[in-house]
Amino acid sequence: MGLLPTEAEARALTAPYADVVSRPGLQPVLPQWVHCTLLHAVGVGRSAIDTDALVDQVKQHTQTVTPFTLTFDRPAVGSVAVEISGWPGQAFAELGTAVTEATTGTGVSFTAARSRYPHISVAYTTAGAEDVDATAVKASLADVAGPLSATVYVDRLHLVEQWHDGAHITWEPLAEVLLTGASA
Repeated sequence: MGLLPTEAEARALTAPYADVVSRPGLQPVLPQWVHCTLLHAVGVGRSAIDTDALVDQVKQHTQTVTPFTLTFDRPAVGSVAVEISGWPGQAFAELGTAVTEATTGTGVSFTAARSRYPHISVAYTTAGAEDVDATAVKASLADVAGPLSATVYVDRLHLVEQWHDGAHITWEPLAEVLLTGASA
């Protein structure tokens, strides 16, 4: 389960860095696939889950959570991605705890891989990543005129079935859960 920015939010998050992450060994994340993961339920697919029951569980655990805004800053170069960290961490962590408890409450067997902090990847490492000069990427990021920050308004959660092919993460939407006071 995760957070999906609007198209305008996704473009604001990725556009400043498009040239920096378009190099061998890095695969830019296209705006339509930008996401902020709360929880990966590793080892369980759509057929193993009663989606309606899971959505009901999540709603019970998030019924007092009101919408909030995550702010994302400049990306950092990591071992598997170029990612932007966000804040506030506490609101994100509370939402992650609620989703994890709800998913665990369904009784489905899975490995919980919860995000420990809000982040959005603007590129993933791919074939040839061993040749990426991280210092050169960092220098290119530093050359992006700024200050830079972008926001994502969090008013709903998205349950998706997701795939990672080694270069892209894609998904199929399964359900949305609105936070308290959000409109459809």
